[in-house]
Amino acid sequence: MENHMSKREQGFTLIELMIVVAIIAIIASIAIPNLLSARLNANESAAIATLKNISSAQSQCQASGVIDTNANGQGEYGYFGELAGRVGVRDNTGNASTALISPPVLSSAFGNIANDTATTTVSRSGYNFQMFLPDSAAAGLAEGTGGGVTGGTAPDASQAEVLWCCYAWPNVRGNSGNRTFFVNQSGDVLASNCAADQYTGLTAGGATPNWNAAYFDSDGDGTIEMSDSTAPANTTTPGLGEDTNTWVVVQ
Repeated sequence: MENHMSKREQGFTLIELMIVVAIIAIIASIAIPNLLSARLNANESAAIATLKNISSAQSQCQASGVIDTNANGQGEYGYFGELAGRVGVRDNTGNASTALISPPVLSSAFGNIANDTATTTVSRSGYNFQMFLPDSAAAGLAEGTGGGVTGGTAPDASQAEVLWCCYAWPNVRGNSGNRTFFVNQSGDVLASNCAADQYTGLTAGGATPNWNAAYFDSDGDGTIEMSDSTAPANTTTPGLGEDTNTWVVVQ
């Protein structure tokens, strides 16, 4: 006797499958952008929180006097490798000593300095972080390739007692974050949407912020120094930084 299968036993029709696929596509078109936006916001919030932690760590380092290369009793600010207790702090010759900050004032993860196209950074939660300390002219010096001052030029002792700055920008702009952030000895975290000059990844030559990006020539001497004011104080062109981006204080 011929066995006749019911419609249910034959499975879905082509039209039914197309309807299911269309519904899945609609749901995905709504959900995926929301998930990406949520991840971007989470990474940016984490970057802001990290910069605040870095600011606190710098304050502890300077107040403790653990770095005092000119032996004047006034503490100096440090690089990531020094703050994380991964490399020795600077000695009176400007070189790395064997003395470590113990306990470290920053997570040991910040001692993992990545070197890519001469950019010494730490990567955390989709963002790159780079620390700068001042030379004798108050221009920014990046961290050495070995962490701390190792592989780099020693900061000026007197300037490093009062000046430092740090930037955070996305590993992949539009994917791991959009905004770029900045903090210095003032403790204010600044943010830029980078409409004019966009920062992403570790490629040198414009894709990463220069040390002076968030500053402007506040003293009018024609040169940007770390002692100059940051972009939000620019009232001539409100918030305009040296990089031609607008920077605002994160509330």
